[in-house]
Amino acid sequence: MPHSHTTVVQVKDSDRLSKLSVIGYGAGDAANNLAFTTATMFLLVYYTDVAGISAAAAGTLLLVVRVFDAFADIFAGRIVDKTYTKRFGKFRPFIMFGSVPLLLLSVATFSVPQIGESGMLLYAYLTYAALGLAYSLVNIPYGSLAGAMTQDAGERAKLASARSIGAMVVGAGLGIFVAPLIVPGADLQALFTFMTLGFVVVGTALYLFTAFTAKERVIRDVQHVTMKQSFATLKSNRPLLMLCVSSFIFLTGMLALSTVQLYYLRDVLHALPLYAVVSGAQILMAFALAAFMPKIVRTWGKRSGYIAGGIIMAIGGAIMFFSPSDVVWLGFTGLLFAQLGIVLVNMLVWTLEADTVEYGEWKTGVRSEGIIYALFSFTRKTGQAVGGALAAFALSWGGYVAGAAEQTAQAELGIRAGAGLIPLVCSVVAMAVMFWYPLTDERHRAIVAEIAARRKINHIDDPMSPDLSTASFQSHRPAGGNVRID
Repeated sequence: MPHSHTTVVQVKDSDRLSKLSVIGYGAGDAANNLAFTTATMFLLVYYTDVAGISAAAAGTLLLVVRVFDAFADIFAGRIVDKTYTKRFGKFRPFIMFGSVPLLLLSVATFSVPQIGESGMLLYAYLTYAALGLAYSLVNIPYGSLAGAMTQDAGERAKLASARSIGAMVVGAGLGIFVAPLIVPGADLQALFTFMTLGFVVVGTALYLFTAFTAKERVIRDVQHVTMKQSFATLKSNRPLLMLCVSSFIFLTGMLALSTVQLYYLRDVLHALPLYAVVSGAQILMAFALAAFMPKIVRTWGKRSGYIAGGIIMAIGGAIMFFSPSDVVWLGFTGLLFAQLGIVLVNMLVWTLEADTVEYGEWKTGVRSEGIIYALFSFTRKTGQAVGGALAAFALSWGGYVAGAAEQTAQAELGIRAGAGLIPLVCSVVAMAVMFWYPLTDERHRAIVAEIAARRKINHIDDPMSPDLSTASFQSHRPAGGNVRID
């Protein structure tokens, strides 16, 4: 049946983006990760080694709050769908006005007062939950902004690479300059306080740079999407559902590794200075893969490249889990393999997510970047929650002792499980899901062509509609002809 909802899309001038706008968009994810990566890399260490919260209690906290964060993404997606300003557009106001509260909450999260075990836990739950909500209200609009900047697939790929590089530079910086300082006896509270306060200044500047350079150039008349329509989008969008499942499982393994990577280098390999080397290698991987990404996509396709990245991560996880602790170079090589796989998957996943937007438009007649990104982020957040919690529980199972100069063999096994075994199993399962992923590059091109054909038909049927050069689209019934993807 024809749909009654109408979406009109207009593209200003050209879909080509300036280098400044691409760099500006990448700066936004650098700012995001001043809060996000700092938490994923160091919050468990902070809770156990500085605040004095037990590993089991911290693991439960990470699980509960990150599940809350996942639902906060859905809330943020709904807020974004209902918001629009004439001056700043749909997405940029959240970036402009949400940045300072987000960064200040990061300071509060790493400032747990010594007020007794129950008081510290309550404070930790409240501040980390508030940080997650603030992050959702900035990150969901930020992620949706790419679709409002351009509709050209090549330009979107540039934005995906830019955001990956921005995130990787921050992660590498934290690994090179901060991780080596986290040693027994150091004044870690002063370190985290000084660092997060500095991030308020740096992050605000980066967010404002994004807001004033990464402008919304695609003008649209967007209908208010109801909650029922939001979940109908997920239900009818099989590629999105499969990508969400795969990302959930992959992120579980990735966050387990990210959470205990420091413990692995410090307490298993006894080579904490190598953390800086890993971080530097991540930057080189990101820039190298960004340069070769178009060729990788043309040669293998996005799905095959994604699967290859997962296989590489699985190999790395296996090496980390089984290599002896005294063979440092072997365990370190496994870690590098795992990171290479993670970088490759994380670059390709955003282009795959963008493809599901076109699939949803083809299937339902409703183009809804915001809620699709929110739903995708929801599943990724739950994966992060489970991964971080599993890593903490692995430490607790092994009997990890905070601040100990030497951990027991059982504790080392727990760390190995978090760093190697969990990523190994998760990456294998995640790639098995993607093996059946139906939206290949060829099928996506056919869907885009059919959507364009519908727009042309609607233009002929309605001479008063905007000119085709503005990519006008009035939602048509889902196609039953040339393209079939069930």
